[in-house]
Amino acid sequence: MSFSVPLSDLECDEKARVLAFTTGCDGVFRRQMMSMGVLPNSEVEVVRVAPLRDPIEIKVRNYRLVIRLSDARYIQVERL
Repeated sequence: MSFSVPLSDLECDEKARVLAFTTGCDGVFRRQMMSMGVLPNSEVEVVRVAPLRDPIEIKVRNYRLVIRLSDARYIQVERL
């Protein structure tokens, strides 16, 4: 059984599956992420983490996104 964690908790080179967006996130952010391929059941991988852990670079659907750590907290994932 796996547990959901925020995307912000993952370390470099970790893979996960997107479960949902938390209730605290606004609709604009959710729509932006979904339009860039961050959808429920999609696989993401943390590619790089900045020295102070903000921002993080993720790989999703064969391209890379850089998102703020504060935004990554709204994305719930399960580690693979």
